[in-house]
Amino acid sequence: MTSYEMMLLKGTYLAPYIQLATQLIGKTREGGGNMFRHQIDTMGTLIDYGYIDSVLLKASLVHDVVEDIPDFNHNLLLSIDFESPAVYDLVLQVTRKPGETKPEFLTHIRETGSQNAKILKTADRISNMISLGYVNNTEFISRYTSETVEYIYPMAEEVNKNMRAELESLVNSRRRYLLVIGGPHL
Repeated sequence: MTSYEMMLLKGTYLAPYIQLATQLIGKTREGGGNMFRHQIDTMGTLIDYGYIDSVLLKASLVHDVVEDIPDFNHNLLLSIDFESPAVYDLVLQVTRKPGETKPEFLTHIRETGSQNAKILKTADRISNMISLGYVNNTEFISRYTSETVEYIYPMAEEVNKNMRAELESLVNSRRRYLLVIGGPHL
């Protein structure tokens, strides 16, 4: 990271977004851990790939609150700072709507999502795929890796080829695991 990028990050106001994300502590994930740590991991993935856009980083910290907190009060998010409306808009782009199937949701992001929505969804999936290394449900692993190939690879190819390469490595790792243990055929 360059000194200029570090200076830009230094002025990014993240603490209130982190505080809002703490509502996800205690919400468990299939791969273990909790949803709060997943938000932090997603932001870390973005920074690792050089993304320092403040709206993108803020949205990464709260990208699951609307979907995973029953009766979430969106005004809490909208009142944080001057970027809150843009953060909320980005979060909504990566939030599955009631009644929407997973394929419909992912197709919608791929076809109509903003560049930042695609970047955020790709980073989110990298975090999810890393957690998948702790999942023992072979049918879930098989479905999730296939979904990643079909829906997330094209998004990742569009936004960041290095992120796509990481996803390919993660998918290959999980598929090798399925072959070793005799899981579902892919």
